[in-house]
Amino acid sequence: MRGVTHAKWAVLATAVALAATACGGGGGSGGGGANGVVSSSWGDPQNPLEPANTNEVQGGKVLDMIFRGLKRYDPKTGEAKNWLAESIESSDSTNFRITVKDGWTFSNGEKVTAKSFVDAWNYGAALKNNQRNAYFFGYIDGYDKVHPSGGAASATTLSGLKTVDERTFTVKLSQKFSTFPDTLGYAAFAPLPRAFYDDHAGWLAKPIGNGPYAVDSYTKGSQMVLKRWDGYPGPDKAHNGGITLRVYTDNNTAYTDLTAGNLDLVDDIPAAQLKNAASDLGSRYINTPAGIIQTIAFPFYDPAWHKPHQEKLRTGLSMAIDRKQITQTIFHHTRTPAQDWTSPVLGEKGGFRDDLCGSACEYDPGQAKKLVAEGGGIPGGTMTITYNADTGSHRVWVDAVCNSINRSLGNNRACVGNPVGTFADYRNKVTQHKLSGPFRAGWQMDYPLIQNFLQPLYYTNASSNDGAYSNPEFDKLVDQANAETDRTKAVDTFVKAEKVLRDDMGAIPLWYQNGSAGYSDRIENVALNPFSVPVYDQIRVK
Repeated sequence: MRGVTHAKWAVLATAVALAATACGGGGGSGGGGANGVVSSSWGDPQNPLEPANTNEVQGGKVLDMIFRGLKRYDPKTGEAKNWLAESIESSDSTNFRITVKDGWTFSNGEKVTAKSFVDAWNYGAALKNNQRNAYFFGYIDGYDKVHPSGGAASATTLSGLKTVDERTFTVKLSQKFSTFPDTLGYAAFAPLPRAFYDDHAGWLAKPIGNGPYAVDSYTKGSQMVLKRWDGYPGPDKAHNGGITLRVYTDNNTAYTDLTAGNLDLVDDIPAAQLKNAASDLGSRYINTPAGIIQTIAFPFYDPAWHKPHQEKLRTGLSMAIDRKQITQTIFHHTRTPAQDWTSPVLGEKGGFRDDLCGSACEYDPGQAKKLVAEGGGIPGGTMTITYNADTGSHRVWVDAVCNSINRSLGNNRACVGNPVGTFADYRNKVTQHKLSGPFRAGWQMDYPLIQNFLQPLYYTNASSNDGAYSNPEFDKLVDQANAETDRTKAVDTFVKAEKVLRDDMGAIPLWYQNGSAGYSDRIENVALNPFSVPVYDQIRVK
């Protein structure tokens, strides 16, 4: 999600923060017990909360509360389990027959049917709707007609989607994709009610979903209020009265509010507070592995950064970064130096390789300086690393990375940080290709498959390929991996594709990120899922 991405990003002006806490009654509201409301830090999403148009973490948190899909990822293990899907059947990894469970409705009372999924997927795929996650429907037959790479669309619906009856639909893919069912827990594949189409503006102002919470109100720059939906039919009913997501433009302020008793939950402890969190919060501090990797991406769309032999430049920059020192001194055991482009939460069977990057990810100032020179040097002599400045964490580590590069190259002007005020503004610059140098590109997995760490980020024209990296051999291997029906062989082929990415140094892997959070003594049963997102529905108010 991803886009912290991925990916995977936790981001109230001070005045707003003070206003919010002043009226918050010491954190949440609604009293205690099952009706108590939990207050949590948050950042405004980049886009309106359409499931197929949300590929960043802040919007994803809301979608995870207000929608349920065919699959749901277990909050402890990440395993893809049937949720609204009664069954997903296929004999050839190309044609799938999906049966939707009976008894599910949206919060407005409308029944969730097979058509709720088919219409939503067709909307998400259509070129005219300009959905950022359209690419996720790219393997469904007819995608090239509804979302051509050039020119106008020649169809309005995906030929590979067919509604059989009220609870059944079929999906025909354009090639074999053995793990396709496991992707269906991602928010882009969520069902949508008729209100989404009949009153689109109204729906955007107050989204209607089928999850355990319903949106009550949203004021951009201030907060979103979600209330428990008592009619929710699923087994994961909310154990609190609702969640109030408060917008913070500085998560140091959020942390101060938490320790002062004015906020219940902070789900991204700022770097400057990591050394204090355990003593400040005791057992209410969470530090747990998550499917998150932080990288530095390159603007391959800029001719200055897309020249022959620049893989040496990029590899040299990677070797100029002292990951071990930075993770130990800044992140206090909440980050681990990266040795591949995935995450340890996948495990070896899932494709994680702790030696894949090899020497290219080891700190070696002498070799770094040599390779940077052989790669033509840094374009213009100085490079900027752009990042969103609304979390204290990014400024600290970007400065540390630049300092390391500058020391390695013997040039105090080789690298400098370039802050952008808010996450939303930052993402807009990234997605509109307005950057002329490297940029922060963290990724939070959408689903626990090696494919999700590689294809959305590095496949040509993929949905989250913000740097416009492209390599035909990488693309070919990804296609082969997706077509492989044997899961072990598929993983091995994805690893081969990752080695192509390594040889190009298509992005610099920095470190794997733990999920870090802290909560007040007003709430309990707080946990982060493998995506580093709070399991909001299980939180209890004392």
